[in-house]
Amino acid sequence: MNASDTQGEAGGTRRFQAKRDAILAAAADAINEQSAKGMTFADVARRVGLNTTSVTYYFKRKEDLAAAAFEQTLARLDAMLDAALRETTPERRVARYLHDHVERLARIERGEEKAFAILSDLRAMEEPIKGQLLAGWRNIFRKTRSIWGTGNHRAQTDLFGARAHVLLENTFWLPAWLDRYEVDEYPRVEARLMEVFRHGIAAPGQPWAPQLLTLVHQEPEPGREAFLLAATRLINELGYRGASVQRIASELNVTKGSFYHHLDAKDELVTACYRRSFDIIVETQRLAERHAGSQWDRLESTIATLLDYQFSERGPLLRTTALSGLPPEARTTMIDRSNRIARRFAGMLSDGIAEGSIRAIDPLVASQALMALQNAAFDMRGWASTMPRQKAAAFYASTLMFGLFDDRVLTA
Repeated sequence: MNASDTQGEAGGTRRFQAKRDAILAAAADAINEQSAKGMTFADVARRVGLNTTSVTYYFKRKEDLAAAAFEQTLARLDAMLDAALRETTPERRVARYLHDHVERLARIERGEEKAFAILSDLRAMEEPIKGQLLAGWRNIFRKTRSIWGTGNHRAQTDLFGARAHVLLENTFWLPAWLDRYEVDEYPRVEARLMEVFRHGIAAPGQPWAPQLLTLVHQEPEPGREAFLLAATRLINELGYRGASVQRIASELNVTKGSFYHHLDAKDELVTACYRRSFDIIVETQRLAERHAGSQWDRLESTIATLLDYQFSERGPLLRTTALSGLPPEARTTMIDRSNRIARRFAGMLSDGIAEGSIRAIDPLVASQALMALQNAAFDMRGWASTMPRQKAAAFYASTLMFGLFDDRVLTA
């Protein structure tokens, strides 16, 4: 083989890789907008200026393309964690991991990089791909947990697991709210979020002694509450597209006709599940606002009540991961409601800072961290079931209430 042949092969390889990368970037955009099951070859081809046949040259099946996009996300997260773990202390590792995420989002905002596929649809994939991807995700979780080292006993390992989950969820939630800031403000936002991670929300000397609030939420139509609860659980586990109407009906041992008695369409179901979840959060906030004590007392009772709900048989609340399956207008409506709830948290935080029961933090940034905390609790139900629920809530809440490096909850 002569030099020109070698150069030709190298050029062909580079072109092949560049086209493949472009297809994966387009697939990631489609997954983030429509979910993995909603993504189509035709849409991906349109985004990169190819025909459908050209895309199938690189990926034979839609499932292969989605899997490759998810594998790319897992590989990037793995590389970011490797870089973070080269730092010398847990605090420096968290700061590096957060910094790399914010920098990545800044590059995306400036058009220098493409977003990678969010991982909300992993459980909706078919075997054996699903098993391989979940194994990759478990590796990411274990590597994140190792930021704090190896636990010396079970309680410490449990606490490290809660910290890992909250850190991951907060970095995944960043794209939902960071774009409200100018890109040159990203470093300031990063610093304010790291302050919450470093020192927590509670002012020095505040104990964790919440009072659980009594929630009385009930859907007005008989049978609708059980229906929406079953749908919420399935959508959380399988994603918007993975939780079919037939599967939800089977979960309740009713016919598909019963579904359409309660709701007219699948999109309406997800919207109704979101409304129910948001109504429960707002009801908890309102109950706390009428509660005696400081703003810290009210905030810790709000968070403890929501976590107790998420970890109990009454839960869960709908995860924000279902947003990628909704039509744009409905998605915008749900995000707007989420932001109103976050602003209510921000109000509690601002009042607490004024009275001295809350640390001097950025209320808007901290409120989004709280949204991520309670939203992600569904994924920790298995973890929470291995210990008393009160202890699980204390461990999980401590990650933001006292920071990612405070061990007082271990001796409480």
